Amino acid sequence: MTTWRTGAALAALLTFGPLHAADQQAPNPTLYDIVIRNGRVLDGDGNPWVRADIAIQDGRFVKIGRVEGRGKREIDASGDYVSPGWIDMMDQSGEVLEKNGLAENKLREGVTSAIAGEGGTPVPSAQIGDYFSRLERQGISMNFGTYYSSAQARVEVIGDAAGTPKPEQLEQMKQHVAQAMRAGAMGIATALIYPPDAFQSTQDLIELARVAASYGGIYASHMRDESSKLLDAIRESIEIGEKSGIQVEIFHFKAAYVPGWGKLVPEAGKLIQDARARGVSIASDMYVYSAGGTGLDITVPNRVWEGGFKKGLRLLKDPKVRVRLKQEIAAGSEPGWSNLVEASGGWDHVILANAYNPKFDQYRYKSLAFIGQQLHEDPADVAWDIVLASQPNRAMALYVMMSEDDIETALRWPWMSIGSDAGANMGPGKMDNIGLPHPRAYGNFPRVIAEYVRKRHVLTLEDAVRKMTSWPATRMHLYDRGSIREGLKADVTIFNYDTIQDTATYDNPMSYCTGIDYVLVNGQLVIDRGVHTGAKPGSVLRGPGYAANAL
Repeated sequence: MTTWRTGAALAALLTFGPLHAADQQAPNPTLYDIVIRNGRVLDGDGNPWVRADIAIQDGRFVKIGRVEGRGKREIDASGDYVSPGWIDMMDQSGEVLEKNGLAENKLREGVTSAIAGEGGTPVPSAQIGDYFSRLERQGISMNFGTYYSSAQARVEVIGDAAGTPKPEQLEQMKQHVAQAMRAGAMGIATALIYPPDAFQSTQDLIELARVAASYGGIYASHMRDESSKLLDAIRESIEIGEKSGIQVEIFHFKAAYVPGWGKLVPEAGKLIQDARARGVSIASDMYVYSAGGTGLDITVPNRVWEGGFKKGLRLLKDPKVRVRLKQEIAAGSEPGWSNLVEASGGWDHVILANAYNPKFDQYRYKSLAFIGQQLHEDPADVAWDIVLASQPNRAMALYVMMSEDDIETALRWPWMSIGSDAGANMGPGKMDNIGLPHPRAYGNFPRVIAEYVRKRHVLTLEDAVRKMTSWPATRMHLYDRGSIREGLKADVTIFNYDTIQDTATYDNPMSYCTGIDYVLVNGQLVIDRGVHTGAKPGSVLRGPGYAANAL
């Protein structure tokens, strides 16, 4: 068949040339930084998973669903769950991040953001701004925020001894709190079980909390008692919240009192729930182990430290003082001191974790009762000899105080989030910076899923992830992260439900978990196929007082 063209058509063909196949294709597809494909996406808000792709650009989620464009890096998440990055509500990494910003143990268990500060910031209030700036200059692999301690303000003004601050001293303490809030602290924290925190009155704490509340801050507390007087301690926290108007966070909730197992936790939950019903913004976090961990010096009644720490150490050397202290331990807790030996059920359940002394570290992970038998000494004398021999470090112990049934009960509460009470490590196979070898530093978050979702069916997977993502983000006012939603910061944890497992134990506490192959912080891969990339894309998470100050 013969064809012909008009003059105009022929002229056009001669002018523009023939049409090539490339000219007929669609424009080049969008190129993203990272695309995660085929994963079971858990949005973090408690909804059931959906199959979706996720596109990430410039540190944020930009498309969720069917992603046609390509990524500079593509991750096939087939068979895996894709979750928002997990948030550690009770971290201890304030000091170590200045020395090593990688936080490998945290990231390898899925944690992308951590909130520290039970003992305050590593620097005084006047230096917090510089401290945050140093972290940013040096780089950190996870996002990090911290509280300032009310005890820091106290020590800066009146020292570490007991006593009531004068009105002008209390005003100076308030100024330190305000300075910390303007620098970006999340709020004020207390550790009321330990001196000198224990010397603070409820009224003084209310006054300091009012200052933090005026900047939108939070009052977070390791309460005065987590044992026989747990309910009174919770009432004090509620009172501080009600009278100051501040949001309250109870650190590492537990009923650490063997005689109260099965009784205290339901009553404590009702106290908190009733307060919430009255409008008190109170909630708590917890770790999922039956043993707590802290300094061995907590076995010394607090009155020994009333003249300050150095004087207390001198008293502890006196055999006559020790006789009285042993009588006090046998008598149980007393006002101003929570007896963790009694709470644990005796020295058989107080386990040496780190003596900082080779003479005693040969007995690591043995009970003080056992060590006493080996040395033919009273366990109390052994404990206090270790405290003295560890100086200037702080000897550490594990206290087996909680029941698994109580852990399950508390974990179900909708306002409970997850916190490790552990810090970042200095390197592979090393303990966290506080010197406490406890498996929670390496396995707390995977254990929530492996033990309490997959094995025991205490939580649904969706709710477990919510407790580690959107709920803590909401509590900490981190409204730009915590959920997988377009426009939010791209913190991501990708895990396999069948293989995720905490492998750290009390005997082998520094073992990395399995089943978490990819972790992203602010849109950058930090864990890639289970290996830390060395990237440091983490951000300093400053509190709302800083934003108000910047306006």
